[in-house]
Amino acid sequence: MQPPGPPPAYAPANGDFTFVSSADAEDLSGSIAAPDVKLNLGVSGEFIKESTATTFLRQRGYGWLLEVEDEDPEDNKPLLEELDIDLKDIYYKIRCVLMPMPSLGFNRQVVRDNPDFWGPLAVVLFFSMISLYGQFRVVSWIITIWIFGSLTIFLLARVLGGEVAYGQVLGVIGYSLLPLIVIAPILLVVGSFEMVSTLIKLFGVFWAAYSAASLLVGEEFKTKKPLLIYPIFLLYIYFLSLYTGV
Repeated sequence: MQPPGPPPAYAPANGDFTFVSSADAEDLSGSIAAPDVKLNLGVSGEFIKESTATTFLRQRGYGWLLEVEDEDPEDNKPLLEELDIDLKDIYYKIRCVLMPMPSLGFNRQVVRDNPDFWGPLAVVLFFSMISLYGQFRVVSWIITIWIFGSLTIFLLARVLGGEVAYGQVLGVIGYSLLPLIVIAPILLVVGSFEMVSTLIKLFGVFWAAYSAASLLVGEEFKTKKPLLIYPIFLLYIYFLSLYTGV
């Protein structure tokens, strides 16, 4: 009977330790590479290597500090869209006010039915700016008269049975200041001719009052139309007096 031979050599698998004798260890050299720790941040499916500080924060339970929120497409809207400013709509309403004749084919009811704030505010501010050469204090007063004058017309229209909102009145009264802005440079030229200047002022006031009244005074007022047209006319006379100083 033959004596048992030496046991078969054990072939270590990948990743297992291998024991060698001290004689063989003299020829061995090398290093152990630390495994890379990777974190999926969810950006285009790519993996990004974590730093030591990031790993430390996550181990201590502060990983929420490193979270990145996905960008919302709605946050990247243009500034005009964010402020609800439609330049094309404002330009169309300006044309409707400056050319109030029905024969021109403009849908003028859009000024009343689709009111906005920035267009009338820009018109009032522009009217205030051209009034600066006379007296600076009229700027805040013009804005005040626009707000409270529109409120007066709104209350009067509601008392007379009209179905109109304050925002609609505010927009129509503001846009209808455009005729007074148009006649402003003409008054600078013909200011020395009293008769001509007076006629131009009356034309501008009638133009502004007609633009506003034709939008605000509907068929629901019937025989009460003069009760609303007259205060609108007086309001624009007062606006003109703030500009001319009369």
